[in-house]
Amino acid sequence: MVLFGLLLLPILLLLLYFIVRPRPINIPIKNRHVFITGGSMGIGLAIAKQAASEGARISLLARSVDRLQKAKESICQAYEVEVSIFSADVRDYDAVERAIKEAGPIDVLVVNHGVYYLEEFETQGLDVMKTMIDVNLMGSFNVIKAALPLMKDRKDKGPASIALMSSMAGQAGIYGFAAYSATKFGLRGLAEALQQELLVNNIHLSIIFPPVTETSGIEQARERMPEITKIILESSPGMKAEEVGKITIQGIKSGSFSIPCRLDGRAVAIATAGLSPQTSFLMASIEVVFAGLFRFVALLLQWRGYEIIEKYNYSHKKQQVE
Repeated sequence: MVLFGLLLLPILLLLLYFIVRPRPINIPIKNRHVFITGGSMGIGLAIAKQAASEGARISLLARSVDRLQKAKESICQAYEVEVSIFSADVRDYDAVERAIKEAGPIDVLVVNHGVYYLEEFETQGLDVMKTMIDVNLMGSFNVIKAALPLMKDRKDKGPASIALMSSMAGQAGIYGFAAYSATKFGLRGLAEALQQELLVNNIHLSIIFPPVTETSGIEQARERMPEITKIILESSPGMKAEEVGKITIQGIKSGSFSIPCRLDGRAVAIATAGLSPQTSFLMASIEVVFAGLFRFVALLLQWRGYEIIEKYNYSHKKQQVE
């Protein structure tokens, strides 16, 4: 059986190369218009600074005018690029559409905004869940819906990009993330389906899967985060927003559909690749050859999470009895 698999593998790779033919894509950033939602702070601002460092024209959309102004000043002080700011709530389609029309045709759209409230599903209020759905999912629909006509009619017909900021919680469910994970899993379905619709327009989808990132948002989330969630997250170190920003721009430039941000994220991305697009023959080959191995690694990570939950519940019940 092993010998048969070894004989079959070269045939599969040849079929992959000649029939599927993953095609590399180069999406330029310099002298192009990069529009970023949730761009006034955290990962969004880090992405903006990385794009500005490569000569892009930047547009930022967020709710707070003060934060937008500070973000603009910080970019302009560091880089000689044009920066425009727009105040709008992504839940308000009309406000988003006005901002995007004022900004003009977009070459790279980074749908980065998002909110998260981490709590056990049973105790979390439906109003809180609805807020996450309205911002993370419907807000993304609003932004893309408003931007698409201008992206399709752009004068520069070179490859364009729509990048969606998901999360490792959009690759695998995590205790306390139930509603949040649902919104982030939804973005992957949106990206996979939309890629098929927009290929003819030379618009390429990317979806980014960062781990917990050290921003003000995670500090606020920790206030109501279940203890089990804290323990699980402590076993996985966070990333800096600047690191995620750099990886995001690199992934967009290479036309990558899936953009994991760390080695463990890469393993999960391979294990959960499914029917997601792949533009790199090398990565496609790795996914084919090592799918089983990385599925095993993913199961180990999952079992480790279950072990943490079981130990915590056992310890908690023991304390209650005592």
